[in-house]
Amino acid sequence: MANQPHKLDRYDRQLLRALQEDGGLTNLQLAERVGLSPSPCSRRVQKLEDAGIILRRAALLDQKALGLDLTAIIQISMDRHTPERFEHFENTVRGFEEVQQCYLVTGQDADYLLKVAVPDMDAYQQFLLNKVTRIEGVSGVHSSFVMRKVVDTTALPLGYLAQS
Repeated sequence: MANQPHKLDRYDRQLLRALQEDGGLTNLQLAERVGLSPSPCSRRVQKLEDAGIILRRAALLDQKALGLDLTAIIQISMDRHTPERFEHFENTVRGFEEVQQCYLVTGQDADYLLKVAVPDMDAYQQFLLNKVTRIEGVSGVHSSFVMRKVVDTTALPLGYLAQS
């Protein structure tokens, strides 16, 4: 099991679960949900933020409702495995709003996996041809398209957390 730098008690874990379910809860709602009074609840959340456990709170948008009907998983191969090549690729894809996730991976023929969201196949083709394949060092691209999202969550598994 990985090293756990922060000991979290049951209230901390409950706070994290509740915030992962609904990051828009007010402090009062959060306190009621976990069985704390508002002041200690607020202090605990601030402590979790200060410790870097809670990075930020964000609204989750409905991809389909926004007309972004196509999700693609793209495997990217690079021509050279140099720090400069990887840095250039990573800095470039950070600027593409279509890219939801980018991972440097091992154990595959690909060097990177990208998850992208676009309206349709035409938009995907434009993204691929005008952006991805124009990045210096990209030597191969393999695309897969999501037919159905079976599990799609941003929540982390909290059952592994060290308890105090």
